[in-house]
Amino acid sequence: MQQKIIILDFGSQYTQLIARKVRELSVYCEIHPYNKVPKIDSSVNGVILSGSPFSVREENAPQIDLTGIKNTIPLLGVCYGAQYLAQNFGGEVLPSNKREYGRANLQQVDSQNELMKNISENSQVWMSHADTIANVPDSYKIIASTEDVVVGAFKITGEPTYGIQFHPEVYHTTQGQEILKNFVVDICGCSQDWTPASFVDTTILELKTKLGDDKVILGLSGGVDSTVAAILLHKAIGDKLTCIFVDNGLLRLNEFETVLETYKELGLNVIGVNAKQKFLSALERVSDPERKRKIIGNKFIDIFDEEANKIKNVNWLAQGTIYPDVIESISVKGPSATIKSHHNVGGLPDYMKLKIVEPLRLLFKDEVRRVGKALDISEKFLGRHPFPGPGLAIRILGDITQQKVDILQQVDNIFVNQLKADNLYDDVWQALTVLLPVKSVGVMGDERTYENVVALRAVGSTDGMTADWSRLPYDFLAKVSNKIINQVKGVNRVVYDISSKPPATIEWE
Repeated sequence: MQQKIIILDFGSQYTQLIARKVRELSVYCEIHPYNKVPKIDSSVNGVILSGSPFSVREENAPQIDLTGIKNTIPLLGVCYGAQYLAQNFGGEVLPSNKREYGRANLQQVDSQNELMKNISENSQVWMSHADTIANVPDSYKIIASTEDVVVGAFKITGEPTYGIQFHPEVYHTTQGQEILKNFVVDICGCSQDWTPASFVDTTILELKTKLGDDKVILGLSGGVDSTVAAILLHKAIGDKLTCIFVDNGLLRLNEFETVLETYKELGLNVIGVNAKQKFLSALERVSDPERKRKIIGNKFIDIFDEEANKIKNVNWLAQGTIYPDVIESISVKGPSATIKSHHNVGGLPDYMKLKIVEPLRLLFKDEVRRVGKALDISEKFLGRHPFPGPGLAIRILGDITQQKVDILQQVDNIFVNQLKADNLYDDVWQALTVLLPVKSVGVMGDERTYENVVALRAVGSTDGMTADWSRLPYDFLAKVSNKIINQVKGVNRVVYDISSKPPATIEWE
């Protein structure tokens, strides 16, 4: 049975980061809403309570029944989780004299305590709370403090329960990973054996058992997630998997033909569908970005269903759903900033009577890439920048025409290929181009021009949740701008987007 750590989410913006840090220790973990606690069986080695935007002193503060967890298996409360363990078991939490946000340094560290093993005094930590633990019961032993926070960390005497008022999962807590390792590996006793290779072996075995001789269809996008999902399924069930790759006319230049050929080289059974005209006709005179997304999503389902019906006796629909998609679609009572229903989760129309199989639903994006590497998938697939499902439709601001698509495909092709040629592609998390709904005056030769403006955007990120604009060399930008204006008819001005996320988003629509 797979050992795991359960993270109970009270809505903190950092909850996914806790999970990522635990998994970096090669230990499997799952996130569950605090109000939907899973069965705590012998596979659960420990539980972590996350932070929260709530105060434990509020009347509507999240409450949780810790029966069967506290004093039974190791338990770690982080920020709100620590304050909850204090407030609800005989201690007292009060508003801080000053709001405790940002860097602090540990003092009076009890290095004899198993949670604080190898943690040095003056080690930097990251605080993010407006309340503080003012008093703890006699059974709570303080194991770390900062200059302003007396109860920086505690352990309950006689039981494996711990609390820390800082965030070990963030970059600014310099020894945070060591603290998590002390808890997950030493205190919880987790074996560090959850690796990409072990995931591949276990998943292929599970897929063989689950699917048997059933037929499966999968919609390929050309991206990392669907490609890795397809290879996993192919290794499990071979030609009983049929992949459908739809050209919506909004892909990158020549991408449909190139990717389709590569998929066939990988041994996949792939059907390529040219549906350019159907999508462009449906999008005619549509400018609203949300309407664009819905039209493209609905049209894709119609075409996919039409192709799927040509294959007899299909039982399953496979999807490249990954863990952040799943987490975002789970409803938590109020906390998380934006909880949405993801297009990969529960988006199947009623008339498609197929069961769902999602071989990657446990993985984060970086883990998908590592699994792909374990499957010997080419780096040209695994290293691809993210590309949105609606494609260039949300990079053409305003209505969409074939002429605009042609222009943007050429601009995008020049930008991306130059990044590769100058060995900058792998330094950027995502690069994109945007066709703006404005024209500007220019001069070419002796003639006045009045043509389109395009924006270049390149960002650095780890998961797309936050991103900073990439500081590409001026010489590179000058070279790309010159090529675009000289080679793409209809463009006479190039600008570079220097906005970070937040407050901007990565895509423009």
